[in-house]
Amino acid sequence: MQNILDHIDSGLNASLERLFAFLRIPSISAQPAHAHDCRLAATWVRDLLAEMGFTARLSETSGLPGVIATHHAAGPEAPHVLFYGHYDVQPADPLELWHADPFTPQLVEGPRGKRIVARGAVDDKGQVISFLEACRAHLAATGGLPVRLTVLLEGEEENGSPSLVELLQNERAALAADFVLVADTNMWNFTTPAITTSLRGLAAIEVTLHGPRRDLHSGLFGGIALNPAQALTTILGQMKDAAGRITIPGFYDGVAPVPPALARSWERLGFDAAGFLGDVGLHHPAGEATQGSLAQLWARPTAEINGIFSGYQGEGSKTIIPAEATAKLTFRLVAGQDPHKILDGFEQFVRDRLPADAAATFRRGGAAPGFAVSPDAPFLRAAQTALEAEFGTPAALIGCGASIPVVEAFKTHLGLDTLLVGFGLDDDCIHSPNEKFELACFHRGMRAQARLLSAFAGQEVQ
Repeated sequence: MQNILDHIDSGLNASLERLFAFLRIPSISAQPAHAHDCRLAATWVRDLLAEMGFTARLSETSGLPGVIATHHAAGPEAPHVLFYGHYDVQPADPLELWHADPFTPQLVEGPRGKRIVARGAVDDKGQVISFLEACRAHLAATGGLPVRLTVLLEGEEENGSPSLVELLQNERAALAADFVLVADTNMWNFTTPAITTSLRGLAAIEVTLHGPRRDLHSGLFGGIALNPAQALTTILGQMKDAAGRITIPGFYDGVAPVPPALARSWERLGFDAAGFLGDVGLHHPAGEATQGSLAQLWARPTAEINGIFSGYQGEGSKTIIPAEATAKLTFRLVAGQDPHKILDGFEQFVRDRLPADAAATFRRGGAAPGFAVSPDAPFLRAAQTALEAEFGTPAALIGCGASIPVVEAFKTHLGLDTLLVGFGLDDDCIHSPNEKFELACFHRGMRAQARLLSAFAGQEVQ
């Protein structure tokens, strides 16, 4: 292992040169004008993998191609890891807020030392290259990899992954593995690595409450006619009790309490809820009063009204009773909840509370379940060992309140669990001007991932 780490350290400048070449390609998947650049990025990374000794190819889809590369010389008894990343990036707009051209990568001084600044620096080209450079170091120092490795790089992640399911289905046999490793997440802080062990799922719905056939004069009909806006807001206001608990029947079916060991590890993180909320002008956690702040963020489901509209919304006053009212809602779900049952339950909750003369229609959006890694998963324990060996401190086992659709796709279409280990930071300006990746995070990410590969195979990582 020391020879592998020495190779990473001595080759840092060469690794940066390869990253900078990748960053110069404006592979913006959301903009059709950059379709050629996206294909150029796919070809570039395919050729990089081939030069390293992988069997690499493009996998065509109805959209942008995927890159698939394999290195299975470790033999059939070795663990099989599927590494996922993406070669596309977000648009760079607004350009005037960048300190330099977003596709001319810079190495500049920052509060923590030098940092790489460019679009895609951390999301996700820098993290992809850090993993591939860890592989390069293993190959250079030992002549092989300790695991069977398949690499899958997508080209449409920043555009909603419209062709991902097609890609997974087309390549089901080629992508068979023991688990998926994704490096597209953050550390807990600059000195503490993190493993994201849970993600919340999502269920979206729109409800419209219908009343009179037309908008009514509020003077002629007010007091006797049903007001759909008032009726809908009354119903929605009953979704939570005074303690913040969601009152939809069956909503918490399948929701398990946070395991005590995990809850204790979260307590040790020293999360400052007031400071977290203070950044957005708030002060007090508003979720379930019986749950800790991190549980509210990571381990408990939510019901949120995302938008509500009805009647006249222009300047001045228009004295009407609106004919209908609409609300858009999303539910963030945790492992164990069925998103379709949640939507069924919400629809029934509304119907059970409709006043006379009111009718409701619903339009459902996306629905994806939550995700959680078993604390007993061997690859999770191996990752903890490897990360502590590199950083000298235990990895924080964190959750993520948002959704990462690719994780659900791997589970649904390939039957694989995912290990989320990344080396970004909260202040990396992901999707914003002046996106950056701390040089120290890039460097230690390479070293940590070199240890990860050995740990997965049960080898020494010190």
